[in-house]
Amino acid sequence: MPPVVIAPAYGGPEVLAVTDRPTAEPGPGEARIAVRAAGVNPVDYKSYAGTFSRDLAALPIRLGLEAAGTVTQAGAGADGPAGPISAGDEVIAYRITGGYAAELVAPASALVRKPASLDWPQAAGLMLTGATAWHCLVATGVGSGDTVLVHGGAGGVGLMATQLAVGRGATVIATASEARHELLRELGAVPVTYGPGLAERVRAAAPHGVTAALDLIGTDEAVDVSLQLVADRARIATIAAFGRAGQAGIRALGGGPGADPGTEIRMAARPELARLAGEGQLRVLVSATYPLADAAEAHRAIMTGHTAGKIALMP
Repeated sequence: MPPVVIAPAYGGPEVLAVTDRPTAEPGPGEARIAVRAAGVNPVDYKSYAGTFSRDLAALPIRLGLEAAGTVTQAGAGADGPAGPISAGDEVIAYRITGGYAAELVAPASALVRKPASLDWPQAAGLMLTGATAWHCLVATGVGSGDTVLVHGGAGGVGLMATQLAVGRGATVIATASEARHELLRELGAVPVTYGPGLAERVRAAAPHGVTAALDLIGTDEAVDVSLQLVADRARIATIAAFGRAGQAGIRALGGGPGADPGTEIRMAARPELARLAGEGQLRVLVSATYPLADAAEAHRAIMTGHTAGKIALMP
């Protein structure tokens, strides 16, 4: 039986376990996939850390919302966003449940064809951060002529938001540690260091003003500086500071309390994200890969908040 990663209890990465589980036959509209890589995201560890719930009935928790692999069997009527799915197809699976596995069954509607130019870790790391960034830009209306402030520009979502905003013709001011500045310059952003004096540094980098802001890290500094610099609060979005969003009247996006999940926007973005990545217009930066059995170590790494780009698990 193929191995899967589960959280049989709530707690830290130490609760994660690898166990063998049978894979079901794909039903109508489903496909079975041999997983080649699974994307690791903060929401994965939050699911068993008790951030959202400690419902014992939900245990054990299967982890992993995105993966990439090869279809080994397709059920009747297995149609993806770009057409029928067949055995042998190389696909990206998002949004799914249980991507941390050697094999899984997923709805064909969650499968997008993998661009040949992407390797497996890149393919597995494209969709969650890419779709989140896409939603942020749509929600704040970022386009040509805008100047957008991206807090956490060197994180997974930040790197995607930076590239997508530049591709839309916007000027991007991105916060990051000094060590990440050259990378952000390569992607077309103007990097600034976070910390005391941030608002003044952003004003110096954007003398004509900032028209939109994306808080991708959830700090008070990110929210406060955004409120100082952006006149229209409808053009400030956060994917982390959900409590502050309600108080300040800014947009909360994602899975937090009171947030707009943007499900239709995110799902509709998948083919375009795949196209942009396949054509080299959108880079998926992978900082590290780990064997599936080392999922706990991968989570410890991403919990530091200091990784640049994505982490992938390799079955």
